[in-house]
Amino acid sequence: MRFLKLNHLSLLAFFFLISCGEVPEKQEKPKHVDVVQAAPKQLPSTRKEITLSFAPVVKKVAPAVVNIYATQYATESPSTSPFMEDPFFKQFFERFYGDDDATREHNALGSGIIVSKDGLVLTNYHVIKDADEIRVALADKRELKAQLIAVDKKMDLGLLQIEGAEEFPFLTVGAQEDLEVGDLVLAIGNPFGVGQTVTSGIVSALARSQKGIKDFRTFIQTDAAINPGNSGGPLVTTDGRLVGINTAIFSTSGGYMGIGFATPIVLAVPILESVNKGGKIVRPWIGLEVEPPTAEAAHALGLSRSYGVLVANVYPKGPADKAGIKVGDFIAAFNGHEIEDDAAFDYQVATSPLGQKADLTLLHKGKEAQVSVFLTEPMRGKDSTPLLIKGVNPLQGIKVQTLSPALALDLGLDSMQQGVVVTEVAKSSLALQTGFQAGDIIAAINKKKIKTQEELAELLQKKVPSWDLVLQRGDKLIKLRMATQ
Repeated sequence: MRFLKLNHLSLLAFFFLISCGEVPEKQEKPKHVDVVQAAPKQLPSTRKEITLSFAPVVKKVAPAVVNIYATQYATESPSTSPFMEDPFFKQFFERFYGDDDATREHNALGSGIIVSKDGLVLTNYHVIKDADEIRVALADKRELKAQLIAVDKKMDLGLLQIEGAEEFPFLTVGAQEDLEVGDLVLAIGNPFGVGQTVTSGIVSALARSQKGIKDFRTFIQTDAAINPGNSGGPLVTTDGRLVGINTAIFSTSGGYMGIGFATPIVLAVPILESVNKGGKIVRPWIGLEVEPPTAEAAHALGLSRSYGVLVANVYPKGPADKAGIKVGDFIAAFNGHEIEDDAAFDYQVATSPLGQKADLTLLHKGKEAQVSVFLTEPMRGKDSTPLLIKGVNPLQGIKVQTLSPALALDLGLDSMQQGVVVTEVAKSSLALQTGFQAGDIIAAINKKKIKTQEELAELLQKKVPSWDLVLQRGDKLIKLRMATQ
């Protein structure tokens, strides 16, 4: 394979959350341009042309689209007040609040797609996150309860089951490999809670990755109007094929600005398959972290344009490590398909068959090589039981577990992340008062890096005058210092 070079492009944007393919190569400007005269405008000449409409496809698709209403009951207890220690104030609060804790309702709305005749509904996870009650409104105006049965936080997807034994209209989930830029598409959903609406547009681009989302989600970009409440609704072609799940918009105001994003439906297949796997969502894993080459790196590799990816990290004993891939290797192609960037590489991995091999074309120490890597399930750790931290220390009351790629993905974290993660924080614990949250990664204690839960437990048994903690929460590092009690 020839290795070529492209100017590095940078895209900076703010993406407001509500709610994959190839970028065409830059072509040389032709030396001669033929001027084409615009055809004269004509009036419709037949009744068929006059009545041209999307109504038939809407009638076909709309019955399988639902509105989703998610309710969260937030409990407020007067016992959180320091005045509750005083008998007088305690009596006053009990009279004011009553015997039961006060509650407030938080409501969210979105859309969903019925994907099976027995009432499975696919939607965005952020629509139903932390909901205590979920109701779906069908196209015939009926409202039915639904239960959350599977979650894919990494993909921002949730799978619901409508209560009831009847058969429902549904859309079939399949691949959309023939989707092209310029194809007409329709977005159906419940924007702003006004009821089901339909908007039309075209596929503006493929393989668009949202800034700030570090996973294998690569989006279908469309100019079909998408607004708050459209989240989880379908993006369909004019022949009624489900190709995407409306997920996000590009906006500086919170409203539609002409750029919307939909998750390709092929990336939702694992969450649907989890129904027959006890709720377990399994995606192919290669054990690699990659990044696009900088201009300097592309020049050093002798590329005439920027494309492909550089290996930034290899998970120990993972599939890529076993295949001999090293940090610094340049990957040009995946199963014969040229890799444009890191998003395209991650998408190729995510949509490959589990348990089969992938053939990578790469540069290793300056020489071209063909390497086969078996795409397996993410590795699971030996420490499958969380460890409860006891004793007098800042971590008292939390449960921790050694991170593995499988556990990291279950928690919505980067599968390449290593260390010890907080899985639970007990109420009224010292750790909760300190500010620990589930999902925090304990990176270091007293300047010592933590790799396993056993190392953490051993370190906490030592007598020290103070505790210096370093936590990783998302992309942030949090440093805490606490004196020994």
